[in-house]
Amino acid sequence: MKKALAMQRTLDGAKITDDFVAAAEFLLKHPQSTGKLGAVGFCFGGGMVNRLAVRMPQLAAGVPFYGSPPASQDAPKIKAALLLHFAERDPNINARWPDCEAAFKTNGVKYEAYVYPKTNHGFHNDTTPRYDDAAAKLAWQRTIDHFNKTLKS
Repeated sequence: MKKALAMQRTLDGAKITDDFVAAAEFLLKHPQSTGKLGAVGFCFGGGMVNRLAVRMPQLAAGVPFYGSPPASQDAPKIKAALLLHFAERDPNINARWPDCEAAFKTNGVKYEAYVYPKTNHGFHNDTTPRYDDAAAKLAWQRTIDHFNKTLKS
């Protein structure tokens, strides 16, 4: 795991974001696409969902789990309905959320945010000791409900 994390840190973040945007655009153009796009991600992937929301006005719904929030100045670019999941014991991510939330409110971003009590970053990952079954199930049900509300015609 340490080697994987070290390798991840050497990657070009802008290139990774461009690759995710290209993949999302491909999905929107796919013959079986409904024309509505949603994204869910965990940790790094949660931050990527936030970057997609900033970069892609076509994103209809996003669900970042404990991902790095977008920069406050990027809030006006977000058109997606966001459902954000936070762990109570995640000081790095949580410290950045108040400024982001203020920007969301100022700019009319549609969002709901939940903090799961007594959980740690990665509470949805059932391969680690941080896993919290009750919080993971509740967050997942909220995720499915959010996508049903925002993506179904």
